[in-house]
Amino acid sequence: MIKTRSYSRCLPWLLVALLGASLAACGGGNEGQSPILGTNGNAVLAPTVTAVSPQNNATGVATNNSVIIAEFSEPMAPIAGSGGSFTLTCASPCTNPTGSVALDDASTIATFTLTPGTSLAPLTLYTATITGARSLSTGVSLVHPYVWSFTTGDTADTTRPRVTATVPLTSSTPTANVATNAAVAAVFSEEMSPATIDTSSFTLDGPGGTPVAGTVSYAVGSRTATFTPVSPLATSTTYTATIEGVGATPVTDLSDNALAGNQAALPSASNYVWSFTTAAPIVSGANDVTVLSTQPISGATGVCPNASINATFNVPSGLRMDPSTVNSSTFTVTGPGLTPIAAGSVVLDAATGRIATFTPLNNLVSGVTYTATIVGGAHGVKDMAIPPNEMARDDVWKFTVGPATGNCLQAVSLGSASSYGTFGGTAGMTNTGTQTIINGNIGTIATGTSSVTGFNDTAGDVYTETTANIGVVNGTIYTCTTSTTGPTSTAVNATYCADATQARLDAQTAYQKLVGLPPGPDPGAGNLGGLVLTPGVYTASSGSFMIEGGNLTLNAEGNANAVWVFQMATTLTVGGPGVASPQSIILINGAQAKNVFWQVGSAATIDAAGGGTMVGTIISQSGAAFSTVGNTAITTLDGRALSLGASVTLVDTVVNVPSP
Repeated sequence: MIKTRSYSRCLPWLLVALLGASLAACGGGNEGQSPILGTNGNAVLAPTVTAVSPQNNATGVATNNSVIIAEFSEPMAPIAGSGGSFTLTCASPCTNPTGSVALDDASTIATFTLTPGTSLAPLTLYTATITGARSLSTGVSLVHPYVWSFTTGDTADTTRPRVTATVPLTSSTPTANVATNAAVAAVFSEEMSPATIDTSSFTLDGPGGTPVAGTVSYAVGSRTATFTPVSPLATSTTYTATIEGVGATPVTDLSDNALAGNQAALPSASNYVWSFTTAAPIVSGANDVTVLSTQPISGATGVCPNASINATFNVPSGLRMDPSTVNSSTFTVTGPGLTPIAAGSVVLDAATGRIATFTPLNNLVSGVTYTATIVGGAHGVKDMAIPPNEMARDDVWKFTVGPATGNCLQAVSLGSASSYGTFGGTAGMTNTGTQTIINGNIGTIATGTSSVTGFNDTAGDVYTETTANIGVVNGTIYTCTTSTTGPTSTAVNATYCADATQARLDAQTAYQKLVGLPPGPDPGAGNLGGLVLTPGVYTASSGSFMIEGGNLTLNAEGNANAVWVFQMATTLTVGGPGVASPQSIILINGAQAKNVFWQVGSAATIDAAGGGTMVGTIISQSGAAFSTVGNTAITTLDGRALSLGASVTLVDTVVNVPSP
């Protein structure tokens, strides 16, 4: 899409440019937008990078992550052919990777794909650089090289990606009353390879299997694939959407793992299929898309230098924002002299598709007032209706940054421990029941042959399973012992043991960082049940936290990067009062499981009666237990349970490791 603005809108920036304040005053800046005055009173803006993967400053990146991605704000000319470059480098003694550079069918996503047979080095800092990339329509190039970095872990990614949300919703029977003029979308558990997502792998069929004509797009960062029919669907008709995990055109993640759909049990790959029945169309109105709230709010002061900038949209019921229209040209942040701030990413949240987050590539400057703008009109943000609804006008607000304080929390890096759903420290892991699934790796440095019981993984290793105790690891089991059957049954895998040892060291480092944070309040005198908490550090005054008598709600207030840290010297207990009362943690307004941390001085006991949903990364000194033997209600952990010492025990528990 060509990004153009009217001359009158750009006039203040043009005046600054004419005064010589900045070459990029009309939308430029480091990795930002730069105007080139066009004819007929128009200013053509330079393209921008709007999202990348791995993300800037990401840690624990899989060594077999073979595709590096950058998404642009508009279609681009072939990078190599236009005099540009897309490179990946690392510091000596690491050897710079080689690979090929390509654009997707829409020419908006560039990929650097490692040469087949090569991989990233473990525990290594990599830097990706894009220079000279040019707009396909205007020939205007990036103003400056776009540079970002990430650090690898020491393990490969063997976890199959999953579909975590769909529009319309997935249910056991076709979802009813779906609008005929809405696009169809799926959100994935991790970043996917854009080259595998197209009209061959994401299809929509009507009655009798008749294909629906449409286009397919993929949004980096939002991890969202969208099928947009060329025309509204028929009313009172049942349609079936399919995303391929098997066959000739399966969708895969960046490590070439095929989709774990809903047509076969793990560890097999399978298609993801869901159906819906249409009703009336969505009726468009003059103000169907508006900015409901922002974070920081307009006029805010003392904003953290490491803050992200967020906008929550109001859209018609059943719709999400179109992620392809929410990018660094439609969501901008400018500083003094209207100098644009480079975006590390501009993405929609995966949960609702209605919260846009602008994450600066670098920290903001204390004492500076910034202006955030969401662009409306024909070239602005839109929803997923057919045709799409747009904002009537730009939404603009200002905020002022203050010095960093204890409230300026950032997520604690887990390093190589980030890929683990459970880690049994020096003792091991035990599963009871047949409904346990770990969507991620598990590990321990225990050496006893019975230290891991009731699990199997994608490599074919089985650890002391019985017909009553089967736990599927949608990933790899990293241990310092041998399996019952499988590749690791004849001898300890030295590499696996080294990987597990490093993960425990990284978890220990993260634990110490959590302990070292300045303490915060104890709002419930030890009981967090029934509370609604905003981001921050919370410290148990008596040494222990519990969630009893009600659920705990974490309210991000629109900030998708909001962080919570719970510090306790002794125990964490979730569920009750009484063993028959499971409790859950509820995330609202953009809160994400990856940004919730529980530092537990001794042991954690989670929903002893089964059931309930726990959220966040638990790092404990003395183990964690989920449910108890004899219960069949599934307990869910959207996060990680990392024990430094004692074992982790699971009973019919599903663990979903958060995406970075």
